[in-house]
Amino acid sequence: MRGCRSILAAAPLFLASRSRKNGAFSSISSGFCNLVESQESLELPDWFMYPEDDPSYVGSDDEFVLPPEVEFSDDSINSSKPPNSLKVFFRAVSRDITDFEVDVEQISRILNSNFSSPEAVLIAIDDGCSIRISKPLVDKILQRFNNDWVPAFGFFMWAGTQRNYYMHSADTYDVMVDILGKFKQFDTMWGLIEEMVRLGGLVSLATMTKVMRRLAGAGRWSEAINAFNGFEHFGVEKDTQAMNVLLDTLCKERSVRHARDAFLELRSEIPPDASSFNTLVHGWCKAQKLEEARETMKEMRQFGFYPCVITYTSLIEAYCLDKNFTMVDAVLDEMHAQGCNPNVVTYTIVMHSLGKAKKTQEALEIFDKMKKDGCIPDTSFYNSLIYILGRAGWLRDANNIFEEMCGSGISPNVNTFNTLISAFCDHSQEENALKLLVKMEETSCKPDVKTYTPLLKLCCKRQWVKILYFLLGHMLRKDISPDFSTYTLLVNGLCRNGKLERSCLFFEQMVLRGLIPNDNTYNMLMGALERKNMDKAKRKIHQLMIKAETLKPPRQRAVANRNQTRQQSIGLS
Repeated sequence: MRGCRSILAAAPLFLASRSRKNGAFSSISSGFCNLVESQESLELPDWFMYPEDDPSYVGSDDEFVLPPEVEFSDDSINSSKPPNSLKVFFRAVSRDITDFEVDVEQISRILNSNFSSPEAVLIAIDDGCSIRISKPLVDKILQRFNNDWVPAFGFFMWAGTQRNYYMHSADTYDVMVDILGKFKQFDTMWGLIEEMVRLGGLVSLATMTKVMRRLAGAGRWSEAINAFNGFEHFGVEKDTQAMNVLLDTLCKERSVRHARDAFLELRSEIPPDASSFNTLVHGWCKAQKLEEARETMKEMRQFGFYPCVITYTSLIEAYCLDKNFTMVDAVLDEMHAQGCNPNVVTYTIVMHSLGKAKKTQEALEIFDKMKKDGCIPDTSFYNSLIYILGRAGWLRDANNIFEEMCGSGISPNVNTFNTLISAFCDHSQEENALKLLVKMEETSCKPDVKTYTPLLKLCCKRQWVKILYFLLGHMLRKDISPDFSTYTLLVNGLCRNGKLERSCLFFEQMVLRGLIPNDNTYNMLMGALERKNMDKAKRKIHQLMIKAETLKPPRQRAVANRNQTRQQSIGLS
């Protein structure tokens, strides 16, 4: 694909020094192989859906104390041996391999090597692979390698050269644009978008939404606004829906003031709607600027729109985060007085917040209030209720709620299973946790990276290296790439439990994949290597950390003398 090659020529490649095998540690990646939504929709906030999202979670001992619904044993408690149920798990995931899966594994083995550039990936595939190219295959590989932009883009480039058999679709381009944006490869990303423009009709609002979100997520708020202003160049209409996407992007990425300024500038040419104001209210509430949120609600009325359940729920969420339950009750009363009844999302947020504040009885009373308003519990509500009961130590009650949930026709989702798996791992019941992983297979509930986090943490604690590698392989087959939190957990967990060589391997793989270890992880590993007199490995880790520092944008790099100070402090100068 000439277009992709030209994009790369102008783009800075932050992994230019990657090599197939590196220094003191051999690659671990082969082991992995072998073994646009409606603005009007009201969603549960990220802090509720993903309470462990903070990278610090990976090293924490926070408990999700939740019991299972299925028949599980208590024999695994405090066992130091690998669980027998792993054999059951092996059998459960064993089946005949299709030709498609053979192709997927063949290309994955190649991509799991460490490449210096996407062009090197393209050459390696040309030299060593004969597969049946298809859109499902391309989608599968991009999903599997969405946390490693170099092999993903190299494969994307190679697939684009197979024009006799395959052509990229608009949604495939969008996936690649998002991966490049995630890794802040913005020059390459913009080059790919220009290619989409040249091909005609491929850039959509969905494409530009991904672009604006990644720019704003990197703190490039002005560039996100400029991207919106340039919509006509890309063939995308600047209408109310598009403006709302921009506002939502800026608010979600910690810049409600940029969103407000953009709104004031745009509203004379693009008519706002209720969603425009609700987005700003939510942004102010998320920033804990409640006076500004109330002012926006007044302005909303001036434009002929009235606060609705979405508006009030944003206020309630802000007061919940502040644990100001007196004001939560006041807003609920205001809603009823205005004839705007809370919905299941409102009540779920309140109940969950009370549970986290250890106000268990008050949390359970929310269920009765919800019934009076005619709200029907959904999956998220049941998940929260299970969490609250488990946190209070009422495990039998939590188990009964899980059974009631399934019996009432409300299927558990991945968050339900993740919470239960965490509970078993927290209580050293690894067999039960693995059985839940099997149950997810049986019920076609797709796991995510958080499903595996407590299992991997337990493997590190028990030093079950073989099971750990099996789980990493299972993740890969489920198209789940280890992310920053996964690598941090593995490095920290193995280091704490004396598996320093393995910890070093994952540290190396982390850096080679363009992820920057935090200082705590680096210092912990260096200290452990120092105590064991592993000088060669210590020098290697130090070199990798210096390399990782160069991956940061200039404005985010540490103080100029940081690396020299490190050298002096650990005796490497």
